[in-house]
Amino acid sequence: MKKILCTICARAGSKGLKNKNIINFFNKPLIYYTISQAKMSKQFANIVVSTNSKKIFKLANKYGADCWYLRSKKLSDDYASKVDVIIDTLINSEKKFKIKYDLIMDLDVTSPLRNVQDIKKSIKLLKDKKKDFLLSANDSKKNPYFNMVELKKNNTVQFIKKGIRKIRYNRRQDTPKTYDINASMYLWKRKILLNSFKFFPRKTILYKMPIERSWDIDTKIDLKLVKFFKKIK
Repeated sequence: MKKILCTICARAGSKGLKNKNIINFFNKPLIYYTISQAKMSKQFANIVVSTNSKKIFKLANKYGADCWYLRSKKLSDDYASKVDVIIDTLINSEKKFKIKYDLIMDLDVTSPLRNVQDIKKSIKLLKDKKKDFLLSANDSKKNPYFNMVELKKNNTVQFIKKGIRKIRYNRRQDTPKTYDINASMYLWKRKILLNSFKFFPRKTILYKMPIERSWDIDTKIDLKLVKFFKKIK
């Protein structure tokens, strides 16, 4: 039996794009696509949605996920850590299903362009490389060693990496390779998640995704871009 838990965190409300977790996306609420991908991958013992919304609760069960409780107010406000929500989902799931999971994968609702193979390959990668934590990422669009700056308190501008790395790069091609975390997938070994004192454990690995599958929906512009890439897939 596969002892892998899939968590899908989908609280009600959002500031950038209202009700983005259930916004209409090609005639289905957005959450449908992530639940569907998780089911089609056949990698999980359970697929559990954590929400504080009765509407999302009903949709989760309608589309085949498990959802039997509403998230606490403490884990539903703007200051709640997503890792704390995932740990809460893990604890509740182990109590309900009487399973001690080996791995926990979180799939973000607002990243609907990932595919089933991304899920399968990332799980295989973590196991094959014997790592503790995996996160998905894509080639960064900007590079902090070359064309990203920060505004200091005295209104002076400097490269983000100045003072950390003394080398001055004149060509992007010469800079260290960097990636954008796309928030599509996170995968932990159980003991690492439950003792997550820092975000990147020592044995962390990247699962690299192309930019066309890495868009995350936070704004109306993001939504238009994701719809465009969905159409041309």
